[in-house]
Amino acid sequence: MIDRRSAIVAMVAMASAPARSQAQSNKMGRAMKFKMTFSVYEMTATLDGNPASRELFGLLPLDLKIEDYSANEKIAYLPRKLTKHQDVPFGDGRPGDIAYYAPWGNLVFYHADYRYSRGLIRLGRFDVGFEPLLTRGAFPLRIIPI
Repeated sequence: MIDRRSAIVAMVAMASAPARSQAQSNKMGRAMKFKMTFSVYEMTATLDGNPASRELFGLLPLDLKIEDYSANEKIAYLPRKLTKHQDVPFGDGRPGDIAYYAPWGNLVFYHADYRYSRGLIRLGRFDVGFEPLLTRGAFPLRIIPI
């Protein structure tokens, strides 16, 4: 059984230890996850470990605007273009994917089938479903690391 003095010493030590930032935790192998909020919806996603995903994660938190684009996606423009990315073609795109379109500097959130096109960098996927993306319109968007 721990005496009261030992418990207090342990709590003080934990409180004074430097807190790890999300970026530091990521360097230690933790998944890069974020929560995205718009309208009345909250969605979580897990990013891949590629350079563009890591750069995006380092920009969080972000306040953006999400809006409809085409019939299969919503988009949001970043405050600046990502610089650390490689254009690697892929053939297995599906609803729920998150990507970055390098020529325009925007995030892409897919809610229907799509195909790779030059300049499209896949960043990750929503953890559970993508149905909130079907809500038509433009909304303030908040993305925070979790």
